[in-house]
Amino acid sequence: MEQQQIPLNHEASAGDTNMQVTHELPSEVVQCLENARFLHLATCTDNVPHVSLMNYTYLPSSPFSSPPVIVMTTNPASKKMNNLVANPNVSLLVHDWVSHRPTTTSRRLSGGARSTSPGPPPPSSLAALLFNLNTSAVSSISATINGAARLVDSGSDEEKFYREKHLENNTFETEASTNDSFLRRESVVPGSNGNREEGDGGRGCFVAGEEVRVIVVGIRDVRIADWKGAVRDWVISPPTENGQVDGVR
Repeated sequence: MEQQQIPLNHEASAGDTNMQVTHELPSEVVQCLENARFLHLATCTDNVPHVSLMNYTYLPSSPFSSPPVIVMTTNPASKKMNNLVANPNVSLLVHDWVSHRPTTTSRRLSGGARSTSPGPPPPSSLAALLFNLNTSAVSSISATINGAARLVDSGSDEEKFYREKHLENNTFETEASTNDSFLRRESVVPGSNGNREEGDGGRGCFVAGEEVRVIVVGIRDVRIADWKGAVRDWVISPPTENGQVDGVR
């Protein structure tokens, strides 16, 4: 029996789609930010884009910001740091999907002849069930967040607050080796000769190091895309005195 395909939604997404204005982040975006481990940070200068995989901390509010912010840290000699100084406009991509690339069935040619090596055995019912569970989304959307980034003043109370929150949010009971490697790679600072504090996933340098700079992103607008291709746009606007939100200008 031929499996029925679920139709995708090929909705135009070049402009503002189903635009809504709000003073709070949509709950789906909050769920993504609270569940995901990493996000992708896109910076740009001289029309040359740059994307970085980042640890982050989402704060719905703080003593230094009533609107929600996203906190990150960076090596002061990094490419993203140079871009942020030249152009504070950033775009973030975050999702909390749990998936892995399915096995392909490509045929390899060797010496002009088809390979006669047997292919992978068909998955058992249990394996298929686990695979389907693994490729199912914890959330069915991804979120593109646009905003302006700023470097928090070094040595300030604000920097201390955000740094402590970021360190707390990125301290885990068990670190996977790949994540440790990522953190250690990001933690190298000029003059350190590559030395890092072992056993902490590099967090001692990556977040708490004196030379590491704290980045705070104020959220301007959000685009939500679901797995079927539907797109919704949200503009974050502060509430007025009567509790309503300002219109889009």
